[in-house]
Amino acid sequence: MKNFIFISPNFPENYWNFCYHLKQNGLNVLGIGDCPYDNLTDDLKNSMNEYYKVSSLENYDEVYKAVAFFIFKYGRIDWLESNNEYWLERDARLRTDFNINSGFHVEDMPQVKYKSRMKENYIKAGVPVARFHMVDDFENCRKFIDEVGYPVIVKPDNGVGAAHTYKLKSDEDLKNFLETRIDEPYIMEEFITGQVITFDSITNSKGDTIFETGNVTPNSLMDIVNDGDNCVFYIRNKVPEKLAEIGRKTLKAFGVKSRFTHFEFFLLTKDQYLGKEGDIVALEVNMRPSGGISPTMMNYANGTDVYEIWADMIAYDKTDRINKNSQFCVFAGRRNGKNFVMSHDDIYRKYGEHIRMEGPVAEALSNTMGNYMYIATFDTEEETNRFVQEVFENH
Repeated sequence: MKNFIFISPNFPENYWNFCYHLKQNGLNVLGIGDCPYDNLTDDLKNSMNEYYKVSSLENYDEVYKAVAFFIFKYGRIDWLESNNEYWLERDARLRTDFNINSGFHVEDMPQVKYKSRMKENYIKAGVPVARFHMVDDFENCRKFIDEVGYPVIVKPDNGVGAAHTYKLKSDEDLKNFLETRIDEPYIMEEFITGQVITFDSITNSKGDTIFETGNVTPNSLMDIVNDGDNCVFYIRNKVPEKLAEIGRKTLKAFGVKSRFTHFEFFLLTKDQYLGKEGDIVALEVNMRPSGGISPTMMNYANGTDVYEIWADMIAYDKTDRINKNSQFCVFAGRRNGKNFVMSHDDIYRKYGEHIRMEGPVAEALSNTMGNYMYIATFDTEEETNRFVQEVFENH
């Protein structure tokens, strides 16, 4: 029996599904987390063979001891994974320290965690990348801006989501940013006018996809975070062939194998330095599933179970799961404090048959995804956009 250690299996809450299907496929599922066992859901408890509680997942020594305990009790660990951006480097260090051969190791991290290093492999895949400058002093940053023009985007070179990401529009903005930025390496990039689109996939041990999907984010996550805006994105009913081809080339360039991945691109909405309107250019790679509830949304859109597909990849390196339908699945996250035209009851009266899930957004995700979510499916993009417009309309 293969031993699989799942780091932080309780967050996001839907991740119990990964554990459930691993166990269904005959793996020995061993969880490590800082949530008390009694506070875990019954679904998660029943999806693990054993759970080891640490006082903090931030404490590497504690997590190290937990892995060592499982090795002593069950033998060699075949897989260790969190499927969580925040723990990717921790996962890699544990695999390296315990010689767990599946997944990324410490030496692999720079190319998949540092935005400046990601560009090398995007270029290898033939995907255009934004010009950039590693932030240092005002004079050198200003020289770069002389080349690309305002606005520019600044963000941590090794960052998660849109945290500490800003659009600078003037020298005053630049000076203020340099005086107040957090103490870590920042990358400055030319501003790209485009829509964020993604290529999401599950790959086998040869780096070939056994599942593909993708989403569209009409408004910027950076603006959602910085402006306290509502959040919206939707899973497409199918992946455009041009995007699928670029996504597969990017997988090969990064050497991705046996993973669930979330690759972000810009679809240019006007002609600019990087290409013509409609061209696809690089944004960043994420070597884990799209965040939060997104995997469940992929299920609704495709009539399948991506948790099972991923577990099949782990256990068998293939899947018999097929997509049964193709719909648009939209996430609409409303922000507290806004005077919406439609009440909760109004939304259900008009769209109840389309709504698949609704409820509060976890506090840890609310900064990006709003405070209360509605997830709904529609046959067309036009219906999807109409739903979003009405749910977000303000007095």
